[in-house]
Amino acid sequence: MRVLLFTQFYPPEVGATQFRMEYFARHLAEAGHEVTVITEVPNHPAGVIHPEYRGSLWRASTENGIRVIRLWVATSPQKTFFTRLGFYLTYACGATLAALLVAGRRHDVVFLTSPPLTVGIPGLVYSWLRRVPLVLDVRDLWPVLAVEMGEMRNPRVIALARRLEVLLYRRAARITVVTRGFARYVREHGVGEDRILLLPNGVEPEVFHPAAPDGDLQRELGLDGKFVVGFYGNHGIAQDLEGVLDAARLLASDDRIRFLFVGEGPVKSALVARRLQEGLRHVTFLPQVPQATILRYVSLATVVIVPLRKLELFKTFIPSKMFDFLACAKPVVLSVDGEARQILEESGGGIFVPPGDPQALADTLRHLAGSSQGTLAETGEAGRAYVSRHYRRKDQAARLEQLLLSLTRSRSS
Repeated sequence: MRVLLFTQFYPPEVGATQFRMEYFARHLAEAGHEVTVITEVPNHPAGVIHPEYRGSLWRASTENGIRVIRLWVATSPQKTFFTRLGFYLTYACGATLAALLVAGRRHDVVFLTSPPLTVGIPGLVYSWLRRVPLVLDVRDLWPVLAVEMGEMRNPRVIALARRLEVLLYRRAARITVVTRGFARYVREHGVGEDRILLLPNGVEPEVFHPAAPDGDLQRELGLDGKFVVGFYGNHGIAQDLEGVLDAARLLASDDRIRFLFVGEGPVKSALVARRLQEGLRHVTFLPQVPQATILRYVSLATVVIVPLRKLELFKTFIPSKMFDFLACAKPVVLSVDGEARQILEESGGGIFVPPGDPQALADTLRHLAGSSQGTLAETGEAGRAYVSRHYRRKDQAARLEQLLLSLTRSRSS
């Protein structure tokens, strides 16, 4: 089977999309299938193209048995409506041309992941011209989330995005979704149950696992002997990190507690400025680190916080990082209601705090800081056992492979 995979984000960039798509591509390649990935040159989330990838419109390489075609995109550190639009559209146009002119011989099936929704453009064009089935992976609800978050306001742009969304739902032979809430949303847009496959985010327990705190790093950051609240990932508008800083301010007089933020994103500079302005010396910000070294920093956390803004739509979301931290046997403090809360409470691996309530978050963290090490360890172990049993990424990759094979066999017959 020859698979053409469209994803705007891919390693060495760091993030949930990157890890999910790279794992799926690697699984397919190791199973003997030919896989071609069309992605962007690394630049996310800083918006600056890595130096070694500058100076060419595209380049191809073989990575872990996967042919990877990386395309130039119009990226910028300034995240405005127009810079984002240029960023997404240059990938969509470049990926369309690359699929038709660079990717080589005809593929048997197209697999694409959204968001951004514009990734669907090259998938639609290739699928239509080459008459091959299209599988759409829905990891986020675009454009409805962008509209509710205020990132998309132009009525014409919103109308075009919704038309593209509906067209993708109609044209896709199958649609994979990461949550049951997303499945309901897709069904409400006219997609039959028989075309939808629940393919949630998951973990690689061999990669994300318990690790003893790095003593040298603890001492370097002044965290030795402290109750450390860790946040790892994108510093974006969806994460409500302003609310986390509000909770940190309420805990400023508690010498036991420290906050550690690791990652990059569009709101990070404002958060760092606020830390300095308010003198929050118990809060530390560090840059994004590669996946290969992330465990060294996760090991420092006593608990890990997974927050999202208070938004009704987020009740259908399950932050992928929650699974990773549970696999690391870290108690999770979750500020996301709905489906994510149900999973966390079923796992026994953490505690839910209502989103948008800094006082409740501060009270919860103060309570946890007074808990025994044994209680925290039991919570972490329960979470790891649960996700290792129910959310292994290799099982999800195998289900995807069977889905793609069934479509290519149906097409052949």
